[in-house]
Amino acid sequence: MDEMKTPAAGGQAPAQPEENTSKFAAALYDMADVVISAMIIIMVIFVFFFRFAGVDGTSMVPTLSDGDWLIVSSATYDDPQYKDIVIITQPNAYHAPIVKRVIAVGGQTVDIDPEAGVVYVDGIALDEPYVNEPTYTLDDIEFPLTVPEGMLFVMGDNRNDSADSRSSKVGLIDERYVLGKVAGRALPLGRWKVE
Repeated sequence: MDEMKTPAAGGQAPAQPEENTSKFAAALYDMADVVISAMIIIMVIFVFFFRFAGVDGTSMVPTLSDGDWLIVSSATYDDPQYKDIVIITQPNAYHAPIVKRVIAVGGQTVDIDPEAGVVYVDGIALDEPYVNEPTYTLDDIEFPLTVPEGMLFVMGDNRNDSADSRSSKVGLIDERYVLGKVAGRALPLGRWKVE
């Protein structure tokens, strides 16, 4: 006599191992699809719109500190302005990208009075609440200096401990070598704002 198999309680047949395997595979595939899509979107955003840059050194103290990680807006930055903090990839004596503040753009004239610690642009003394201390040091660049079109004069906020456009080791910056403007601080957490 043949035995009859009866459905499990609830009126449904027990799940087959093949069904469980195929459901697991489908779920795994869906998860992988979501993760890969998210990674592609993040890569596109950070390649074309934002980048990360680390601060190495103290030339931007007190605004930025050694070890800070910055978010840099690179896609739409094409009009540098005074006070912008920028990442520069122009080759220099230090063989590394640098972070500095834009002080003057093409056509403007920069002068520095190291005795008074004052920086002038087009004859007007700059109000610089962001600096660590007044600008008492010069390097080997002669002032007054008129910035050529397409170039930038940049300085660190830690004026007396910064290699910047006052030195021929860095010099004037070709705008084409500006990677982007610092949009905010990623690390340390809780200190997003950068001015």
